[in-house]
Amino acid sequence: MSFSGNYLCTSFKVQLFQGVHDFPDHAFRLALYGEAATLTAATTAYTTAEEIAASGDYTTGGVLLTSSTPVAAGATAVVSFTSLTIAGAALRARGALIYNSTAAGNPAVAVLDFGLLRGVSGAGIAITFPAVTAADAILRIA
Repeated sequence: MSFSGNYLCTSFKVQLFQGVHDFPDHAFRLALYGEAATLTAATTAYTTAEEIAASGDYTTGGVLLTSSTPVAAGATAVVSFTSLTIAGAALRARGALIYNSTAAGNPAVAVLDFGLLRGVSGAGIAITFPAVTAADAILRIA
């Protein structure tokens, strides 16, 4: 296992100051990865290495996410995505990478560690994003 937690990618934080990411106008995707994937806070871009194979609703490159409009929750800037279920006969993933598929180079946004291999044959994988609050939003900058 090479996942070791959930991370807001360091390169994403820098790219916010550079104007690389535009929520909600850019397309953000969620790519699923197997247990051997090496994704950390230092991940800088989408990679096909150890991405799970296409199955059902899942295609290589990941699924399109619907982002919320960024808002302030107190002194914290927050944004999240709409929860989704990815149907597929053989989907099993250990984690995911959210990345910007509109910006040049497919820059990484966040690494998600599912804690263990997820997915049930025939049932697919449900991705539930938390509420858009200062304490819970999937992307938040305090």
